[in-house]
Amino acid sequence: MQGQSAHRVFQLSYLRTLVTLLVVAHHSALAYISFKPRQQGFTVQPLLWTAFPVTDASQWSGFDLLVGWNDVFFMALMFFVSGLFVWPALQRDGVGAYLRRRFLRLGVPFVIATGLLAPLAYYPAYLQLSADTHLGSYARAGLALGVWPSGPAWFLWVLLVFDCVAGLFFTALPRAFEGLARGVRTVSNRPVLFFLMLAGLSGAAYAPMGLHFGGLSWWSWGPFFVQSSRPLHYFVYFAVGMCLGAFGVEIPIFKPAGPLARRWWLWGLAMAPAFLAIVLLMQSQNFAAARMMFPVSCAASSLFLIAVMIRFVRPSRWADSLSANAYGIYLLHYLFVIWIQYAALHWPAPALVKCAAVLVAATGLSWALAGLLRQSEIVARVV
Repeated sequence: MQGQSAHRVFQLSYLRTLVTLLVVAHHSALAYISFKPRQQGFTVQPLLWTAFPVTDASQWSGFDLLVGWNDVFFMALMFFVSGLFVWPALQRDGVGAYLRRRFLRLGVPFVIATGLLAPLAYYPAYLQLSADTHLGSYARAGLALGVWPSGPAWFLWVLLVFDCVAGLFFTALPRAFEGLARGVRTVSNRPVLFFLMLAGLSGAAYAPMGLHFGGLSWWSWGPFFVQSSRPLHYFVYFAVGMCLGAFGVEIPIFKPAGPLARRWWLWGLAMAPAFLAIVLLMQSQNFAAARMMFPVSCAASSLFLIAVMIRFVRPSRWADSLSANAYGIYLLHYLFVIWIQYAALHWPAPALVKCAAVLVAATGLSWALAGLLRQSEIVARVV
């Protein structure tokens, strides 16, 4: 990120922070959606509690839309933002130093999140589904699963794989990639054409796998989880971000007066019907058509959020603090979200109130803990 203006960097950093908050909101709302499948037991396949750790009797159908909309785009956008500064970092540090730093920043938190945070976070799921509530019984049941659910930490290992692929391109095909990057950057000067390119590429990556695996299945190897239909889709967003940031982010698509931000409302108009189409197709059980619309909705929602953040966001001290601790919030929030949801099971409040309380409390606690932990120089190097 050297040689780039703080103005550009703070906007993109805030975009990453916004997506992190959407992740927290997504997990906060899952206990209160209306379409949760009934869970049969802690060890009964499929392990539905890995997606819905706490099931509350309080429900609100509005959360169905929030969770569905988030699921369409927010992780793809996270991979996009993660790709923006990869190529300049490879040029600055070289492949070896870059990957060592990424293994430290992604690999170490993945091990801690998988080995410590996820088991602590999922204990309330076990308490809801099992009569024997002893920790020893929970440990034995977890070890008998054959997999090791890692929660939101799945993003870290997938991103690390993508970083390794980027290092391979930097070593083997640097000129070919830079030629591709110039083409993508040129296309980005015309947002409608860029949208068509992004939707088309991700559609080609997603549609065959979505039609084959469906939208809900996950691959798992021990602690390594990833949604079966989406690895290539996510890589498209990572690669496009890498192309846009290959020569710095001072390009029209990231300028407040640029062609994307100037017509932010257009992307809002595109986003709404694209997502509505998915909702209607799902309600009519036309799942194949809904999956074909998925890349279109993802691209429209992603460009809308980018446009709004670039056009309207302004720097502030509290947002800077939130941004500095966003990675820590991502790593820690799941533990707080699930335990607060579990503690609120018998609270006689509407689902909207419960979710808001979970969101505010989990964000505040994970923000405060991340800030406290980052006072350590060793932790700050990683998180």
